[in-house]
Amino acid sequence: MVNRRYYSTRTGKNPNAAHFDLEVLKELFLNTYLSFLQRHYFQEAFGYCCVDEGVVPGTLGTDIEAEILKRLRKPLRFEPLKLSISNYTEDDLFDIMEFLFDCVSTPVDGYFHRYGNCGWHYSTFDKESGREEYRNEVNTFLVDYQDGFELSEQGEILALANSGLQPLLDANLPEYDPENVEKRVQAAIHRFRRHHSSLDERKNAVRDLADVLEFLRGKARECLLSKRDEGDLFEIANKFAIRHHNPDQKTGYNQAIWYSWMFYFYLATIHAAVRVIRESEGQSASS
Repeated sequence: MVNRRYYSTRTGKNPNAAHFDLEVLKELFLNTYLSFLQRHYFQEAFGYCCVDEGVVPGTLGTDIEAEILKRLRKPLRFEPLKLSISNYTEDDLFDIMEFLFDCVSTPVDGYFHRYGNCGWHYSTFDKESGREEYRNEVNTFLVDYQDGFELSEQGEILALANSGLQPLLDANLPEYDPENVEKRVQAAIHRFRRHHSSLDERKNAVRDLADVLEFLRGKARECLLSKRDEGDLFEIANKFAIRHHNPDQKTGYNQAIWYSWMFYFYLATIHAAVRVIRESEGQSASS
């Protein structure tokens, strides 16, 4: 698929170019789903109908909506999606996008049943390539829905960062301590970016990053920060009721705004600290 911006989008004359609403998102996703369905990318999960054998169930069995209820923990009309999608909320639509990510797979091997022009019956599928193609297609328009979203490699809808900060979320930390630094940072990023993440979840993500900095504190003290700077750095989290709980902490601030600021501040500081620590140990900061 060609993925580029056309004239009215590039020139700002298209009102849907920057941010479009839920109804436009539904239409774009429905067209994408139908395209994958027609190319048999859901045959492994949904099965197919045969003029000789009747209904041949896929891996989800014969009742897809029952499987949706089991996985999503809520009843949701699905078939046909062309009719059901009009009643979906944003949460419903995102749930179905994630559900279909789990179900999609590229058809690889099969045969064309000629009798009655029955159609293709596949027996071999490639789930990894199907998911990658589905994700890439969905992300071409999710990025422009409201403030921007993406379907992650794990099949979860995540919010994009504000303009200019996305590269910080995407940047890989240099190898330093996978268990105590890299994995914890990635978990914090994932928690912070989850669709509709609560203020408590965002606060916990900031706390997780502060804990990583605490782990790096000893090494950072030697090569990055003065004693005063070091204290100021951790005082941010302590004073704003992030890491500890005491009567002197500040609580009357706009949490949504300040949690975001603290999150990106700590994330950038961790990147800087790890690189400086590695350089002080004679390792390349970029590796």
